[in-house]
Amino acid sequence: MRRLMLLRHAKTESDAPSGRDQDRRLDERGHTDAADIGEFIARHPPFPELILVSPAVRARQTWELAWTMMQARVPKPRVELVPDIYGAEVMQLLHSIRMSAGVDPQRLMLVGHNPGMHEFALALIGSGDAAARHELMRNLPTSGLAIIDFDIEDWSDVSFGCGRLMTFVTPKLLKHGSDD
Repeated sequence: MRRLMLLRHAKTESDAPSGRDQDRRLDERGHTDAADIGEFIARHPPFPELILVSPAVRARQTWELAWTMMQARVPKPRVELVPDIYGAEVMQLLHSIRMSAGVDPQRLMLVGHNPGMHEFALALIGSGDAAARHELMRNLPTSGLAIIDFDIEDWSDVSFGCGRLMTFVTPKLLKHGSDD
């Protein structure tokens, strides 16, 4: 059994001072939301062993804030910045997942961007919680987290439609008490 956690970066400023999209930072709400998702992850094991993070500032900040909330209760994972995740399409994300087979984590997290992350989640899921699937179909908002299980032996065996959506949570859902 393998578990994949797809986390979209938190809410950002509209434009970076540099003018480069990759340099956009989290805004105030983004800081709060990333911390809230980190707290959720810390309360809901099992925890990711390998984190693949887009090098964009907003993705790195999202992971760092989430980790700050997790680190007292979660074993320290291996974290890698993966340039291919920035602006990735579905097939690029699938390739990133399959490449993790060399490290062979049981639980893997990607921290990235839409539209690729949303499309990837939808492509992977073949079953799971009906209400969560319905919510995820609508959108993978900023700080949205989809947790997908796969009945596979190796990450190289991941394929579309073979995942089971276990959990889908957003800061908005957390605020409304739908986190368990």
